[in-house]
Amino acid sequence: MNTSEILEPASLVPGEPASAQTTNPPSISVFFPAYNDGGTIASMVLSALSTCRKLTDDYEVIVINDGSKDYTGEVLDELARVYPDHVRIIHHVKNRGYGGALRSGFEAATKDLVFYTDGDAQYDPHELSVLLEKMAPGVDIVNGYKIERHDPLHRVIIGKIYHWTVKTSFGLGIRDTDCDFRLIRRDCFDNIELTSNSGTICLELVKKLQDAGYKFDEVPVHHFHRAYGKSQFFNFPRLWRTGVNLISLWWRLVILREHKRKGNKKK
Repeated sequence: MNTSEILEPASLVPGEPASAQTTNPPSISVFFPAYNDGGTIASMVLSALSTCRKLTDDYEVIVINDGSKDYTGEVLDELARVYPDHVRIIHHVKNRGYGGALRSGFEAATKDLVFYTDGDAQYDPHELSVLLEKMAPGVDIVNGYKIERHDPLHRVIIGKIYHWTVKTSFGLGIRDTDCDFRLIRRDCFDNIELTSNSGTICLELVKKLQDAGYKFDEVPVHHFHRAYGKSQFFNFPRLWRTGVNLISLWWRLVILREHKRKGNKKK
């Protein structure tokens, strides 16, 4: 079984920092899944636009409005009107789940690199620049890991149990599978197929990328208290469904190894 390789910090040109290089910067797609994030999504989009302008001339910011019931859609349509050259909005009429929103985002992305994080502002899009510095030759995914998790105690405890369980049972090599702050080369998706509609898509993504032979690097990122809305994950019915989905995913990816039989490997 292939395992992920955590690479040491490197620049595109040996001995020279990424910021000092004269090579053309890669194009970047940024996307945010959003569900009832009306109070935070505008600041996330504006932060992404500001950050991308400093990193490259070729970028886009996409938001997947996953059937929000608050004013998220109204805010997003206004952002697309004000920034038509760089902002695209995809509205799901019905909620498709976190996995469904991520799949829409990956499919919509058109640039060389794809960055995503959640629309609830628990991560800072400005830190995309930190991930980009690690995207050296030979690195396919730069994954963030939380310096400190700023959530209620019960979420911290459940999160640690979840992380230990999936890391052990799925044989994962990265330190924070649950950190949705990732920069990925778009051509990675030529060789993997994502199917999950729930929050287990993050586990599916990391497992399939790892088993396909893609190389990971990791960087510490800040995690913040949730300022608006509430988590859609931490309620008993959803936790139960997540447990069922985890068992199903484990059976398909670890026991049956379906993705390996379908030719899920780096070309």
